[in-house]
Amino acid sequence: MPKVDSLVPERNDVPVRSGEGERVTRGLLASLVALLPALLTDAAVYAFALWTVLYHAAFLFDLRPSVTFLVWLVCCVLVAGLVVVRLWRRRRASVSADGGDGPVGPTAGAALDRRWLLPTVAAGAVAALTAGLDGLSWWVPALAGLVAALGAVLLTRRAWLSSSGAGSGVPAQGTWQSAFALVVSGLVGVASLFIARNTPDDVFYVGKSVWVAERDIVPLRDFLFTEQVAPPLSSQPPIASIEVLAGALGRVFGMHAASATWYVLLPVLAVLAVLSLWRLIQRWAPRRPVLAFVVALAFLAFVCGDDAALGTFHLPRLHEGKGMFVSAVVPLMWVYLTRWFDSRSRRDLAAIVALSIVATGLTSTSVMILPLLVGAAGLGMLLVGRWRDALVAGVAVMAYPIGSVIVTRLALGPMTSVIAGAQFFDAEGTYRRTLLIGVLGVICGLAIWFGPFLVRRGTPALFVACGTATMSVLLVPGVLEALSAASGLTAVLWRVPWFLPLPALVGLLCTIDLPPLTRVAGVRAAVGAATAAVLVGVFAVAGTPMWSPRSFVEVHERPTWKLPQQRQKIAFWMWNLDDRPPGLLLAPSTLMRTMPIVTTEVRVVMARNGYLVDYDMNSQFAQDRLKLAAYADGADEIAPVSELAAAMQRLDVGTVCVYNGNRRARDLAPELGLEEFASRKAPGAVTCYRRAA
Repeated sequence: MPKVDSLVPERNDVPVRSGEGERVTRGLLASLVALLPALLTDAAVYAFALWTVLYHAAFLFDLRPSVTFLVWLVCCVLVAGLVVVRLWRRRRASVSADGGDGPVGPTAGAALDRRWLLPTVAAGAVAALTAGLDGLSWWVPALAGLVAALGAVLLTRRAWLSSSGAGSGVPAQGTWQSAFALVVSGLVGVASLFIARNTPDDVFYVGKSVWVAERDIVPLRDFLFTEQVAPPLSSQPPIASIEVLAGALGRVFGMHAASATWYVLLPVLAVLAVLSLWRLIQRWAPRRPVLAFVVALAFLAFVCGDDAALGTFHLPRLHEGKGMFVSAVVPLMWVYLTRWFDSRSRRDLAAIVALSIVATGLTSTSVMILPLLVGAAGLGMLLVGRWRDALVAGVAVMAYPIGSVIVTRLALGPMTSVIAGAQFFDAEGTYRRTLLIGVLGVICGLAIWFGPFLVRRGTPALFVACGTATMSVLLVPGVLEALSAASGLTAVLWRVPWFLPLPALVGLLCTIDLPPLTRVAGVRAAVGAATAAVLVGVFAVAGTPMWSPRSFVEVHERPTWKLPQQRQKIAFWMWNLDDRPPGLLLAPSTLMRTMPIVTTEVRVVMARNGYLVDYDMNSQFAQDRLKLAAYADGADEIAPVSELAAAMQRLDVGTVCVYNGNRRARDLAPELGLEEFASRKAPGAVTCYRRAA
C-alpha cells in the first residue's frame, strides 16, 4: 500500500488574515475542482491496484472472492478516511502544483532547429499521406516514417539538452477547464448506460463475473464448456482481476453480476477513461487543451464501426479489461512517466508501479503493450544520458506484469501455439486495421509523425518522438513477422499501435501554431478553432459514429444490459422452465452465447465456437459441439441423425431449444428421440424438447 502522503497533494501553508474566510473558502473549492480529475484517477489507480494484489494473494490462502472483496473494501475505507483527515488538517493550505498536473507556467524547452525541421515535417507528411492511401508499396510510408521519426528524435533530443534538462515545464491548469472535463466525463458515464454493443467476447468476460457471483469461486479451469474439467483458455489466464471484482461486487451486494458490470462499474470506468484522456492532454498540450480534448473525444465518438477502431474499444467495450487498458491506462502511464522524469519523486514512481499492477489486473495484453510504451519512454531517457532513470522506469513498469505471467505459466503451462497463431496482420494490415484508411488514416498518420512537434516541448516532445520512432520501426515490413516468430503472440500483434496515445495526439492537431501568427493572438486562436472544426467535420462525415448500427451498437431509451434484448428475454425464459431436465442445453449459437451471461445454472453445449481452437478443432470434444450447433442453427449442411444422436449422448444433452422457423430441426426431433415440452410465442418463438423417457 502507498503511504497516505502519496495520495494527498503537497501543499504550502498560507496564513489566513481576519475577514478573508469567505475568500479562502472559495479558493479552496476552486482548488479542489481543479485538482479533482487527478485526485479521482489517482485514487482509482491505487484502489484497483490494491484489489489486484489482494486478488492474487487470495490464491495462496484460498479465500473466496466475496471475502477478498470485503477485505479490500475495508482497506479502501480506512485509507480514504486517513486521506480525508489529512486534507482536513490542511484545509487552509493553497493547492501545490505538483498535487495535480502542475500550476500555470511557461512551456520549457529550447526552440527546435528550423534547418532540419522542414525536411522532417515533409517526410512525416509523405508518410501520413501514403499510409492512408491504397495503391502504393508499403515501403514508401515505412521509409518516409523512419526518416521523419529519426529527424524528430534528433531535434527533440537536441532541444531537451539545450534546455539543460528543464523538463516539460508546468502545464496551465484552470478551475473551469477541470470543471468542463468533469462535466463531460459525467455525461459520458451516463451515456454508457444507454449504449449497448453486443460483443462475442462478453460470454467470457461477463460470464466469468456471473460464475463468481453465483458460486463465489474463481474458475481456474474451463467454465464455458465444462464444469472446470477441461483446461482453461491458455490465452486468458486467471491473472486479470476486473471480472472477479464485478462478480464479487454483485455477490456481496445481492445484484446480478451483469448488472454490477454494466450499471455500476461501466459508468465509473467511463468517467475515469475520459478523465485520464483529459489529464494527458492537459499535461502535454502547449496551448488550447480544452479544444484538443473536445477533438480527441470527437475522434473516439465518430471513428468507430470497425472492430479494431480505437473508438470501438472505448465506451462500447470499457467493461472489457483491454478496453479500459487502451483508453485509460495508456494515457495515464504517459502522464506518470512524464511527471516522474521531470521530478523523479518517489511519489510519482509509486504511481507508476501502482498503474502497472492495474494494467495487469485488466488484461493480459498489457504484457505486450507495456514493454513498447516504457521502451519508447526509456529510449528518450537513454538519449539524454539518463540510463539509470530508464532502468528504474523499466523495472517499475514491467516487474509486476512479468512476474505474474511467469508465475501463471509455471502453474498452468505454456500458451498453446494454436491460439497464438490463429491470426496475423502484417505492418500494412495493422495500420489499416487499427489506424484505418483514407482521410481518417491520413489524419492518424499526421498525429503520429507530427506529434513530436505538437506537444509541449521538453519531456513530452522527447517521449512522443521516441514513441513515433518505435512505431515507425514496427511498421517496417518484416518487423512484426519477426516479433510473431519470436514471441508467439501472432493473434494480437495488430494491437501494437495501442502504446501510443493516438486520440490525444489527434486532438493536439488543433494546437498547431504557425510562426507567422505567433504575434497575432486572435488569428492564432481562430486557426486552432478552424482546425478543430475541420477535424470534427471529417470525423463525422468519413467515420462511423459510436451509436450507429454499423458499429454493432444499439441505443436504448433506458439503461440496459449490453445484449440484444430479444435474446436476453429468451435466455431468461429457458432458465425459468419448470420442467427443464438436467444436462446441457443445445440451442442456436447466439442463445448459447447469451446464456452464460444470464446464469451458470444452465450449462450450454457451446458458449462460443472460436474458443474451441484451444481444444483442437478436429477433436471429438470440438466436433461434437460444432455438429450440434449446426443442427440448432439450421445450417444448410448438418451431420447425419446417427452422429447427432451420438454427440448428444456423449455430451449429455438434456434440453434442445430451436427457433420455430428452423423446420428441419423440429422435423428431426422425433428421430433424435426428443419430445416437445415447452414453447414460446412470437416474437422470438422457440420450441424446446427433451429426451423421451
